[in-house]
Amino acid sequence: MGNRLSKIATRTGDDGTTGLGDGSRVAKDDARIAAIGDVDELNSCIGVLLCEPMPSDVRDALTRIQNDLFDLGGELSIPGHSMIQEAYLARLDAWLEKYNTTLPPLKEFILPGGSRAAAMAHVCRTVCRRAERSIVALGRSEAAGVNDAPRRYVNRLSDLMFVMARVLNRADSGKDVLWMHTDQ
Repeated sequence: MGNRLSKIATRTGDDGTTGLGDGSRVAKDDARIAAIGDVDELNSCIGVLLCEPMPSDVRDALTRIQNDLFDLGGELSIPGHSMIQEAYLARLDAWLEKYNTTLPPLKEFILPGGSRAAAMAHVCRTVCRRAERSIVALGRSEAAGVNDAPRRYVNRLSDLMFVMARVLNRADSGKDVLWMHTDQ
């Protein structure tokens, strides 16, 4: 595994570079750092979401996802390293199946909102989509590319965050916030 910080104020980044898990240094605006930062931001957003009341099974899933995202960031921080396994994807697929079966079919577009927890889940979904775009961009910018698993993980996770928003609205108010198309 990569290097662990024993102190936070290292001053090594004062020159505009940052260290990767393998000990190499890259510019702070490198595509790899952008992807790691977006995954870190997603993890922080999920941390804020976890401050809200929610069913215990949803809380447990989100806590597991936070740990997965830490692994995903670790994988991105060590070029060529692999941490995200098929079991991580299978877990997301199982949650998607479980929670989708509890929801009525969609007939309209859903607006981000409803309960505070559901609205925060939608924020997590959009940050997740940005992380996905950053991971795709990283894969295109490096000759060695990026493993497929991180991209697949965040793609499925954004779907799960949408479903979780619906579940959280049901747990709070019982309904989704529907888009109301108006002719102008």
